[in-house]
Amino acid sequence: MNIELIKQKSGIIGESDEINHVLDMVSQVADVDISVLINGESGTGKELISKAIHLGSTRSSKELVIVNCGAIPEGIIESELFGHKKGAYTDASDSRKGYFETADKGTIFLDEIGDMPLETQVKVLRVLEAGEYMRVGDSLSKKTDTRVIAATNKDLAKLVKEGKFRQDLYYRLKTVTINLPPLRQRKSDIRLLVDRFALQFSRTNNIKYKGFTPEAIKAMQKCEWPGNVRELKNFVESVLILQKGERITGEIIEKQLENENIVDFSDNPALPVLVNRDPDQAERELILRQLLFLRQDIEDMKLLIKQSDFSSLNSPRNINADFGNRIHDNEINSPDNDNLIKGEAIGAFNTRDLEKEMIIRTLEHYNNNRRAAAKSLDMSERTLYRKINDYGIEKKINKDN
Repeated sequence: MNIELIKQKSGIIGESDEINHVLDMVSQVADVDISVLINGESGTGKELISKAIHLGSTRSSKELVIVNCGAIPEGIIESELFGHKKGAYTDASDSRKGYFETADKGTIFLDEIGDMPLETQVKVLRVLEAGEYMRVGDSLSKKTDTRVIAATNKDLAKLVKEGKFRQDLYYRLKTVTINLPPLRQRKSDIRLLVDRFALQFSRTNNIKYKGFTPEAIKAMQKCEWPGNVRELKNFVESVLILQKGERITGEIIEKQLENENIVDFSDNPALPVLVNRDPDQAERELILRQLLFLRQDIEDMKLLIKQSDFSSLNSPRNINADFGNRIHDNEINSPDNDNLIKGEAIGAFNTRDLEKEMIIRTLEHYNNNRRAAAKSLDMSERTLYRKINDYGIEKKINKDN
């Protein structure tokens, strides 16, 4: 399968030598039934590469099962991967297939394999070596014919030395290794990526899109993008939301990059200063920003519901009114309720925590200039003052100072 066909089938974007080299490797290994290890920073598109390999293989008509090993709790990962027998544990009322059984005759993609517990690694190694596994609670082995593609953003060789990753599994996986370049090493692809992301987002959300100027693209090419393609995609979407219907200029991009603490153009626009963020921090800031956009969408929805007249709808089951009632039941329509997203839905944080942190970061960025911070956060100064008091941010700032 040639490179252009791989791009077309998998949705991979880019014309740089770096990405073409990766896709050349994909074309060589796709139809060879061998395990592949993909190395790359968070947000570089490792999942897309796994899809490209699967689509170019003889298994393409079968299932590609995608598993994020880092997102599955240690206590249940073996049950998820290999399944369990009825009665294997208290809540196991029925037998259940695991991901390896689901992927039989197809491909399984084990993302973030560096986070997999050592005990589970032994069992994955057995699958690779013998094509066998056992369901949790079972004494009989089952067979599977599954191609394994693994990915990591960690240094597995270092983890092996530290005793955190099995050496035999590492050697078994690294027979073919594809190193996916970070976005900062293929900046010539930024123009194509921005165009694709902007067109997709504007069509999906019915936003008028007038394009990015060459200066806007150049401004984005000056950035290092520690969150890689994922961070660029979220940035483009946030710009389109804030600048609806406008042609995006270099000035708009530079201002937004500064507002989001990605780079600082203040001293010399030609020489942006990188803000010290690692990929994990960049990832967290993306989540912060997207949750705040979601919050604003919910606020807009509340306003729309308040302004709507549901009495004119005479259907037996008033869907819109029912939706309004459900919003009321969940206490979303209370103007003072900041818990729009419950803490359980996003881990240890709730919306108050996220908004508070975003306000603190913005105030720090503007040296406690509240007018500039309010403008950056797209809220009135009065609202910002109220939130500073509500969250006790004034005390924190004074203490830090």
